[in-house]
Amino acid sequence: MTRSTQAVTNAAPACVPATGAMSNMVTLGAGCYWGTEKYVRKDFQQKFPGSVKKATVGFMSPNPNAQKNPSYRAVCSGSTGHVEVLEVELNDPNKHYEELLRFFFMFHDPTTANRQGNDMGTQYASYIFTYDDKQAEIAEKVKKEVNSLIAKDAISTYEQGEVKTKIGKANEFYPAEAEHQDYLAKNPGEFCCTTGEGFQLCV
Repeated sequence: MTRSTQAVTNAAPACVPATGAMSNMVTLGAGCYWGTEKYVRKDFQQKFPGSVKKATVGFMSPNPNAQKNPSYRAVCSGSTGHVEVLEVELNDPNKHYEELLRFFFMFHDPTTANRQGNDMGTQYASYIFTYDDKQAEIAEKVKKEVNSLIAKDAISTYEQGEVKTKIGKANEFYPAEAEHQDYLAKNPGEFCCTTGEGFQLCV
């Protein structure tokens, strides 16, 4: 996988939702962010037209005190603790947030900790970053349902027998360079380990 190593410099603060309302921001790590973007921008949008207002690939760390403005090369080394993520802005989070999380568990393997295919390291973690308590509650519910389906052998395409996806509070998001945005659409022959092949989830 060949990517630019230009430093990321345009940091954006985490969204703070209005009191009493679920945030319309969603940040997901599912291995290579190129694949995550492709499945959300193209496939999720086909399933739920008009659901996504904006989607941006970049980096987020579970640690609020992590290095600021990490370069792509630094993130790829696994030394910064940042995860390759897709930050999504939904038009109607009450309608589509839970649907997006269910879709999230369909296009990558959440049972392989810090790995998707040949991509290995903490930067490829399966991660749901949440912006409020309601999002966290829904994320925990969906994760529990997926684990239940695995235990019942209703899902047999995952590599292991337990979901390793982490759920935690969103921190500062750092967008990747412009050339990384919508990368697979611009480079359809490029390889990406987030394949989305074979996973069946009916919850």
